[in-house]
Amino acid sequence: MTRDITEGAPDAMTDLAGTFTDVRRGMIPAHIYNDRELFEREKKEIFGRSWIFVAHESEVATPGDYVVRRVLRDSFIITRDEQGDIRAHFNMCLHRGMQVCRAEIGNASHFRCPYHGWSYRNDGRLVGLPFHQDAYGGEAGFQRKGQRLLPAPSLDSYNGMIFISLDPDAPPLAEYLGDFAFYLDYYTKQSPSGIDLRGPQRWRIKANWKIGAENFAGDMYHTPQTHTSVVEIGLFREPKAEKRKDGATYWAGNGGGTTYKLPPGDFDERTRYVGYPQEMVERMKKTLTEAQQRVIGEDGFMISAATVFPNLSFVHNWPRVADSDDVLPFISVRQWQPISENETEVLSWFAVDAEAPEEFKALSYKAYLMCFGSTGMFEQDDVENWVSLTNTAAGAMARRLRLNSRMGILADGTEVTPALSAEQFHGPGTAHTGYSEYNQRELLTRWADHLDRPATPAEPLEVGTLASGGQAQV
Repeated sequence: MTRDITEGAPDAMTDLAGTFTDVRRGMIPAHIYNDRELFEREKKEIFGRSWIFVAHESEVATPGDYVVRRVLRDSFIITRDEQGDIRAHFNMCLHRGMQVCRAEIGNASHFRCPYHGWSYRNDGRLVGLPFHQDAYGGEAGFQRKGQRLLPAPSLDSYNGMIFISLDPDAPPLAEYLGDFAFYLDYYTKQSPSGIDLRGPQRWRIKANWKIGAENFAGDMYHTPQTHTSVVEIGLFREPKAEKRKDGATYWAGNGGGTTYKLPPGDFDERTRYVGYPQEMVERMKKTLTEAQQRVIGEDGFMISAATVFPNLSFVHNWPRVADSDDVLPFISVRQWQPISENETEVLSWFAVDAEAPEEFKALSYKAYLMCFGSTGMFEQDDVENWVSLTNTAAGAMARRLRLNSRMGILADGTEVTPALSAEQFHGPGTAHTGYSEYNQRELLTRWADHLDRPATPAEPLEVGTLASGGQAQV
């Protein structure tokens, strides 16, 4: 029999092994959503070793384009150099550590430190050092040649999505994503040109970062309760939010997500049902694989929200855009950037097929803002819940409580609803219909596995012995 409340639990943080064991069996110690000691461990073992999304190639489309993005407190300049290669430079001058680039976005062939004037080409090479001869005795005192901004330890991309890892021994990104790449294509490759990304909008919420990641990964159960008003005002064509249970949740590789069940029809009919014009449908058929099309055309499932571990999420939805039955789809990419154990910065991008008609792009952007922008209707509903959970998790009683996250399985581990067969669901991984928490358990199991492994300390680097890297060929 599973237990809901620990017996005493006077010092839960001294029993990390017990915490991780409970998480893996779906009984979640409530304090993990607001715990300073665990957050410090997360910074090292999760964000210090995972692949973290930082930008899309469309944001740095031409030589000299750059954006400045963070992995926790580490600032990186993501730029396309003059040769067309994408680079990720740690945003810190080699001299006295000043932040080299203070703007968040722009175009520059060089970056000049405002403190003492050291300057760097956009490929990271140090090219300017004021009073080099007077201050250092020239090359004899400080060899300028070969010095460059510290590159990100690992840099890779998929479908134009640029990721970095602070782990120099990180596995290739494709290996890290695993079979989730199959589903990532729906969001990022509807045509050969991929997507354009607009944003990000940014705002902060007083909530733990894991909650949003879990919610987008597979929480279809909250929709009939939290978002009832959104359905009641007629924003969606489907009359009842509880029909989400007819869709499927799936987990594959290092991520998972949710789907809606579509009315009968073939790929063309079902894709048009969610608002895509036929010209976009034709491009999808040329880009998506046969198996990817069968998930929609034969199985009748359309992808919705999803999360890649640890903190990258997606949403795909199709609200009404006027007083009619017409709907229009939008795609949003978002990141849950931890600030502390009880605060998160949300970064939210609008994504759209680069080859989509301009009118479609404009209306899709409006649909995104209405639903999942910083003041979107869904956003307001969700954040109220997440802030409440985080606040309550900070108290002493939360250390005594185990939250039941075993939806979808019986006490003996038997599945309430068996997994869909390969004939019922043509995507990789494991899929289930009905309400469940398979995906939330998978996500938190990865969380526990990362925290439950030994740390590998990073070797310090000195100016003059910098490691190579921080470059992606495109």
